[in-house]
Amino acid sequence: MKRFYKTASVDEAAGGGFEVRLDNRPIRSPAKAPLVFASWPLAQAVAAEWDAQPEDIAPDSMPLMQLASTAVDLIGKGRAAIVDGVAAYAETDLLCYRAEHPRNLVERQAQRWQPLLDWATLRYDAPLHVNAGLMPKPQPPEALRALRNAVEAYDDWTLSALQTATGSCGSLIVALALVEGRIDAEEAFEVSQLDETFQIEAWGEDPEATKRRAALRVDIAACRRFVDLLRA
Repeated sequence: MKRFYKTASVDEAAGGGFEVRLDNRPIRSPAKAPLVFASWPLAQAVAAEWDAQPEDIAPDSMPLMQLASTAVDLIGKGRAAIVDGVAAYAETDLLCYRAEHPRNLVERQAQRWQPLLDWATLRYDAPLHVNAGLMPKPQPPEALRALRNAVEAYDDWTLSALQTATGSCGSLIVALALVEGRIDAEEAFEVSQLDETFQIEAWGEDPEATKRRAALRVDIAACRRFVDLLRA
């Protein structure tokens, strides 16, 4: 799509909140829904994404706009199913499946992953079992309920960031820690990519893996920035 506007700006919306305007016309979501931002800093950041577009608009270069659109178009209409999908990650959370060898990988996982599981236990009263190997094992139902309640408590906009972060990290616990400010975006990337990083250190990294990991790092960082701006 060609750039069809000259400037992007932010103004107050008629019913409260803020809207991004392209040549004084309010933007809408891909489903044509109004996009009203509760946070002025977030609206400004989205306007900056639009303002930075070249002659050919690249939607993938506007992660904050994508997260806002997801909140309005998808979560607002299918919230229960999305909560279920995000919460289900706790059943087989990445941090709960540990290597049995080599020893240095086992130790690295324990050092980087266990503190986050301990945090989740205290923060949500949701102790999860740690398993050696890859065979799935049931988690305590009361812990799964507690984590689902935590997911359900978020507003649609924060849930949009949590959903993306959970998928990018492969871990609900890491995503919750990111959204709650327990860890920053770089740590979330590092702990969620710990196993792959270990393999790269031993065998090297192919170009496709490099590209995929770079995209994940950008997505995770965008989720944290989105939440920070939303709460600013």
